[in-house]
Amino acid sequence: MTKTYFITGIGTEVGKTIVSAVVTEALRADYFKPIQAGDLEYSDTDKVKALISNSKSKFFNNAYALKTPMSPHAAAEIDEVTIDLKSISRPKTQNHLVIEGAGGLMVPLNNKDCIIDLIEKTDKIILVSRHYLGSINHTLLSVEALKNRGFTNIGILFNGNEHPTTERIILDKTQLLSLGSIPEESQISKEVILKHAERLKLNLEKF
Repeated sequence: MTKTYFITGIGTEVGKTIVSAVVTEALRADYFKPIQAGDLEYSDTDKVKALISNSKSKFFNNAYALKTPMSPHAAAEIDEVTIDLKSISRPKTQNHLVIEGAGGLMVPLNNKDCIIDLIEKTDKIILVSRHYLGSINHTLLSVEALKNRGFTNIGILFNGNEHPTTERIILDKTQLLSLGSIPEESQISKEVILKHAERLKLNLEKF
């Protein structure tokens, strides 16, 4: 049975795209980023595609490709468009699908909707947590937001060098499954992504 994995983060710049590449490689899944804001010359889709070694994964076009690296609602306003959830259709595939969000869960898409509104109840939600001062608070708030919406299929993946006391308190307070961690790397390459994909594959398949 195929699964859809929605990858979101506790904020921006926490490593969602690297995690997306690892998950896509580990599961030989397809990849879709509904909304790209800025960096259109080398988008997150381009980055993930460049880091994948397998030949099975397919990469789908963004539903919205916005020019300015800002919150999607603001970038859309500059481009004189309005993001409409009805215009964001998930690609049809017989494969596992990795969907990468933009920023954190409450990043606004328009005057009504946020990134969290793109998640469906059947999705496997991978919350990327990165260690910094305040990350415990941001992680717990993100989990609470998901649980308040009735989501239960939530796993946490830590990105960056291990911080045992932080990870332990987050897992104790949330009672969520840890999918593992991806340590800091001096450079990111296909070989690095493949290494972590093979290491985390079993955890992801069981999730």
